[in-house]
Amino acid sequence: MSHFDWKDGDLHLRLKVVPRSSKDSIAGLLGDRLKVTITAPPVDGKANAHLIRWFAKLCGVPKSSVEVIAGETSRNKTIAIIGPQNLPSVLHLDDSAPARKHPTSHASRRWSPSLAYSARAS
Repeated sequence: MSHFDWKDGDLHLRLKVVPRSSKDSIAGLLGDRLKVTITAPPVDGKANAHLIRWFAKLCGVPKSSVEVIAGETSRNKTIAIIGPQNLPSVLHLDDSAPARKHPTSHASRRWSPSLAYSARAS
């Protein structure tokens, strides 16, 4: 499943929203969702209002063209953007599959005494 769908010219995005962050940004793909960090707190609908304003500006549409259609009180949300004018590459709309770490990345290697010894020997 992808993090976006097109329905009658409207863009539906599945998001994982992280409120109270230091800046507004799209952090990349997280499974089948787009991870979004926003500065607004998750209190009294402030985070949803901020998210709507931010995506409206990002996609070049009025605020009335962006709506939270699922997950009103959850961090996992689906938003609809009616007739987006601008599709920034940061939305990852051209990616067919979620990004994954390369299997040889340092994060996937576990430390072992033999690795430590071989590192000292070279």
